[in-house]
Amino acid sequence: MMPRVTEQHRATRRAEIINAAARLFATNGFHATAMADIISDAGLSAGAVYRYFRSKEELIAAVAEEALTAADETFRDLLADGAAPAPEHALAIIITTIDTRIGRHPGTGLDLTRIGVQVWAEALRSPDVALRVNQVYRRLRGNFAEIARRRPGLAGADPEQVGAAMLALVQGYVLQRLLMTGTDTTGYLAGVTALLATEDGRRE
Repeated sequence: MMPRVTEQHRATRRAEIINAAARLFATNGFHATAMADIISDAGLSAGAVYRYFRSKEELIAAVAEEALTAADETFRDLLADGAAPAPEHALAIIITTIDTRIGRHPGTGLDLTRIGVQVWAEALRSPDVALRVNQVYRRLRGNFAEIARRRPGLAGADPEQVGAAMLALVQGYVLQRLLMTGTDTTGYLAGVTALLATEDGRRE
């Protein structure tokens, strides 16, 4: 009788494939990475890899989702028990999470923001990736909108519009840290705080 494959074994094997794909995507980009490369890097048979992922597009989405897991967990903590964090505080926590858990992903040691930016570009070419990206970023924007919704000082503002602006500040940080040398997290956050606050430190 064949030994039973446990859920833990499946989760471990899936993580190995995702990590192999992430290494190659981060180094070579999506288009220069073939499924055969991922299969070789993972050290598995083609059948084993295709059992978990039917295409490179599915792997791209899985790697992107891995990077966003840290953001989801951070939002859960920020919004736990009805908390109403200040927008600048929430942005500081999310951007710090990008540096510590996505920019230096503990599972792979990779800068997964490099993959995130490639996903944005791939979404312009692939309808399947575009659909997944739309779902993911709507989720992130919704979390920021919920922060805006809970702040009394933002009464009268459209939470969805505030959420969109907050997400843009995070996306802008990701691009600047990758494309502009000398981008400093502390300095960027200081600029965000100054932008969101009035001169006497109170919200208008």
